[in-house]
Amino acid sequence: MENYKNTLSIISKIHSLSSSFLKKELENQGLAELVSSHGNILFQLSVNEKLSMGEIASRIHRDKSTTTVLVKKLEKEGYVERTKNQDDNRSFFLQLTEKGRQYTKATSEISGRLVSKAYENFSEEEKNAAYALLSRICDNFMIG
Repeated sequence: MENYKNTLSIISKIHSLSSSFLKKELENQGLAELVSSHGNILFQLSVNEKLSMGEIASRIHRDKSTTTVLVKKLEKEGYVERTKNQDDNRSFFLQLTEKGRQYTKATSEISGRLVSKAYENFSEEEKNAAYALLSRICDNFMIG
């Protein structure tokens, strides 16, 4: 039996189910207005303090125009703010506002529950093996 041929289908299903899990958890926290791509931007800013639009686009694997639309919503909702680049007045950096920091704190807790759910009834060895194998699949696509 060649079950491995269904691996990408399983990955897609996991993605869909985990997105539903996150959406429900965000709604429970009163944070339903954002989608996972917004959360990824906020996470990147929580880790890096401030980033340019190009840096964000690269880190979330989206083109600049898509990233711009996502960031505009985050600005409008008060999660991020622009600051001028002191070295180049034509560009700016984005950083979290207090509301953005509160969001990332809440989503960090949600992320912990997501990981716990994903690895329910797994041994530490199984968790590490799953990660290693999925990382290799990801690397195969990243290489080209």
